[in-house]
Amino acid sequence: MAEQNTSGDVTALPERPKRNRGLPVGIAVVVVVAIAAVIVFTTRGSDDAAAGRTTVRIGTTEAGAAYWTTFRDLAAQENIDLQVVSFSDYTQANPALSQSRIDLNLFQHLLFLANYNVANNDTLTPIASTYVVPLSLYSRKHSAVAEFPAGGTVAIPNDPTNQARALLVLQKAGLVTLKGGGNVLSTPAEIDKGRSKVTVTPVDAAQTVASLPSVDGSIVNNNFALNGGLDPSKALFADNPADPAAEPYINAIVARAADKDNPVYAKVAQIYKDPRVAEKVRAEAKNTSVLVDRKPADLTAILTRLSGTIRSTRS
Repeated sequence: MAEQNTSGDVTALPERPKRNRGLPVGIAVVVVVAIAAVIVFTTRGSDDAAAGRTTVRIGTTEAGAAYWTTFRDLAAQENIDLQVVSFSDYTQANPALSQSRIDLNLFQHLLFLANYNVANNDTLTPIASTYVVPLSLYSRKHSAVAEFPAGGTVAIPNDPTNQARALLVLQKAGLVTLKGGGNVLSTPAEIDKGRSKVTVTPVDAAQTVASLPSVDGSIVNNNFALNGGLDPSKALFADNPADPAAEPYINAIVARAADKDNPVYAKVAQIYKDPRVAEKVRAEAKNTSVLVDRKPADLTAILTRLSGTIRSTRS
């Protein structure tokens, strides 16, 4: 799925370079234009360097959130031009970061990152914690979990990490029972059908809100809930983001491993934690998010542990 190209301060990713397989035409004109472009780019880059300004491209699936305006404004005061690149689903921002098409991303929790790194033999690294948000159950047909009928259907995100968390939420809500109690890598195959009240239908996370009219309920990630006009404070059930068991779901600002000590990126992370940004982040989540302040070394340790767990299940 392509990244969104919206107006304002949100930008689309630059296209990948394309090779010209045809015979060059008007070589002299092209060379002159190219030289002029280099001169302009070099001059502009020199001007930016002289002014001490740096551009940082940060990818996210929640570019419409109100806190980005405050985040960008505060970064600009520190001579950092924060360029927000919007993605419409969870599968694009990590490859874009790995390919250096963006500099940072801010959209995922540590378990999602661990799963990506293991699956792609990558080394993307968390440089700052942000928050934990609840994963919530919504319904347009029922006003309470007790109203869900036996044999009803619940849509859940189909990516491995959010799918497992969704199953744990449904288990806590008393709607399914997982064999062995479940874990952060559980799949629908582990549902004990004889002891479960509902069945699940995995769908793309971005479609969980759209699925609501056709199912009894849907587990929806916070950003898609907000984009879909749902109020997280009115969810029928949610896990507890303050629980120690929520550690795998700590969201993070992520960089390439080679850039984990980049001072500009560290400054971006520090700006994110400014109380003026934090206030907007909490408001955006209808005060359901829990801000987390963990050291990068702690985050790396959690990521390493989760990656080991994932590898052990695949060996």
